[in-house]
Amino acid sequence: MNNLLFSILVICSFLCLFRIARGPTAPDRTVAMDILGIVIVAFCALKAASSGMDYYLTIALAWALLNFIGTLALAKFLEGRGFDE
Repeated sequence: MNNLLFSILVICSFLCLFRIARGPTAPDRTVAMDILGIVIVAFCALKAASSGMDYYLTIALAWALLNFIGTLALAKFLEGRGFDE
């Protein structure tokens, strides 16, 4: 079961990387990077569930927070507004 889930996540990550490379617009690339961050969090959660190590969940939580902040910053940049607005 874990191998199937890992395979699905690998396929999803390659599809996200394809969308990041091809575009066609900057918002499409931003959404693809956000989804790739979610897939990485899913990798960490699946690894934590399969190995029983709880520090993978800490990594997943930190990655999710950084991914959220990065997506907000990139969206504000693409909108043309400053970070203090």
